[in-house]
Amino acid sequence: MKVAVVGAGWAGLSAAVELRKQQCQVTVFEASHTLGGRARRVQSPAITPVIDNGQHILLGAYSQTLALMQTLGLNDTDLFLREHLHLESADGSFCLRTKALPAPLHLLHAVITAKGLSLREKLKLILLTRKLQNANWRVKPGLSVAAWLHQGGQSQHVIQQFWQPLCLAAMNTPIMTACAQLFAHVLKDSLGGKQEASDTLIPRVDLSALWPDQVALWDSSLQIHMGQPVRQLMQQGSAVLVNDEIFDAVVVASNVPSALRLLTPLADTPQASNYLQCLRNFDYLPIATLTLQLAKPWGLPRAMMMLHEDPIRLHFGQWLFDRSVFIMPGPKQADTTLSVVISDARQTMSHTKAQVIDGIIEQITEQAQRFGPMPTVQANELIIEKRASFAATPGLQRPDCQTPWPQVYVAGDWTDTGYPGVLEGAVRSGQQAARLVCL
Repeated sequence: MKVAVVGAGWAGLSAAVELRKQQCQVTVFEASHTLGGRARRVQSPAITPVIDNGQHILLGAYSQTLALMQTLGLNDTDLFLREHLHLESADGSFCLRTKALPAPLHLLHAVITAKGLSLREKLKLILLTRKLQNANWRVKPGLSVAAWLHQGGQSQHVIQQFWQPLCLAAMNTPIMTACAQLFAHVLKDSLGGKQEASDTLIPRVDLSALWPDQVALWDSSLQIHMGQPVRQLMQQGSAVLVNDEIFDAVVVASNVPSALRLLTPLADTPQASNYLQCLRNFDYLPIATLTLQLAKPWGLPRAMMMLHEDPIRLHFGQWLFDRSVFIMPGPKQADTTLSVVISDARQTMSHTKAQVIDGIIEQITEQAQRFGPMPTVQANELIIEKRASFAATPGLQRPDCQTPWPQVYVAGDWTDTGYPGVLEGAVRSGQQAARLVCL
């Protein structure tokens, strides 16, 4: 079977690998010149080392991504800094860390010994997660995360210190509007699994080098056409025409707007209209990543630390990453950069980049002062992905990989994966689309 894959992001490339495993003839079309889609390396004119368009972390629960890397012959031990769950604020006011204990004792111990929470708050947190587990990780339909937390008796303090940062990091959707059931799925796989499922995995190389670049080397018969956008799809009988080439099937593994553009001209049926309307119903939220290049490595004790937000003061940062702690050193020198991540970065967009950068530098200087002065900032790069992920709200209907058009499939973290818009969801969606092609 001859199959086209439109898009060389994590969904498209995982589909391509799965299709090759099924002995399909695969051609990937990618509009850009870098593999990885919305999780890729970028060349900054200001920052010396290669950086990513956004700082990402993975979880030990991301079983399909880790299995895919093994298929490609990659050793995840070398490519990730893997640590037990350790949430610590830069100012030292909050700390929750797991020990190497069997599940669920590792989490129970982490909550009981957490710094910055009262005994009452700890007990309420334990009771809420226990109740969720007893309910088989199901919540009432239509609930937001905020409503679920309120019903669970969580204080505003524990929400601000623990639940809100966790929700934003996992779903890129604020707790007031984030879907509680999707959040419960994330908690089930990470906190409700084995001890290692809650581990954090921070890539030690750029996101394209993590595994997307390896796909072309893994199988030389897999054709990847870079810099070749697909403008139109046409159905010809039981085949599909992609860039004037006939294929038996196509997997559209793009973002939602591009998928909508390609699918809309296809045959119009009631089922097709409903499917397209499903795509039109998505709303999007931005993620911003600020990279600061320092005069020398700061050498913070943790690779990743939490920051307290104060939008009035333009303190938008939520997570601080010291890349000198985890990035593999280059041939000439060690990495000296910091990355600051801002999920749901809408508030930043009403200010100039200079204002946002100055506010975050001030935020880091104040909140991380216990580690000594931050080395001089020599350069910076602020990247705002305006459509970084979809708003994961209650009741949002997400499409299946199977479309109403014969031999046309879709893949992406926005399909109905049971996950929010995360990398593991993209990988699983690509694999599911490939399996449907081969049925």
